[in-house]
Amino acid sequence: MTLCGEQRDGDFDDTGRVSRRWERAGYRGGMSCIRFNTPAQRQAMRDHRPVMLTAEQAAALHPAPPVTASKIARLRLLAADANPKIRESVASSPNTPADLFAVLATDPDEGVRSCVARNEHSPCEVLRDLADDESERVRGFLAVNFFVPADVMERLADDQSETVRALVSWKGALADA
Repeated sequence: MTLCGEQRDGDFDDTGRVSRRWERAGYRGGMSCIRFNTPAQRQAMRDHRPVMLTAEQAAALHPAPPVTASKIARLRLLAADANPKIRESVASSPNTPADLFAVLATDPDEGVRSCVARNEHSPCEVLRDLADDESERVRGFLAVNFFVPADVMERLADDQSETVRALVSWKGALADA
């Protein structure tokens, strides 16, 4: 017998009636989320449960499509969109070309620049330029990006913002652990 997806023994007596424990708890029958499965059915469900895959196995079964010239052209088109959320999606893409990262790093919208700062595929030169960004949020995302060059991290460790300095310290503690 299963109670809301949980295996429970002793909930029913041999005749299929609700056990005294459930009666004491106030259950009188009627609609419930209890479903009845025979021992054979429960064993069959255990025998046929799905196998959990690792992330690597799942990726091997479902490879990403190749990056084509048309995909790059779409990214370039979307990078010029008036909606900053659309530009953020381009700045977050692992397929964005290096020259487009440089353009998006100078975007007037802080959210777009933040997406460039946290993207592990952003070129080092673009990340170096973002270390001087006026936005604490952008510098904070830069501080937690594990692909930021060491010289940029040194600059961020002396940042005017206490939050950015704390993020640099936190990331350093993670690296030491």
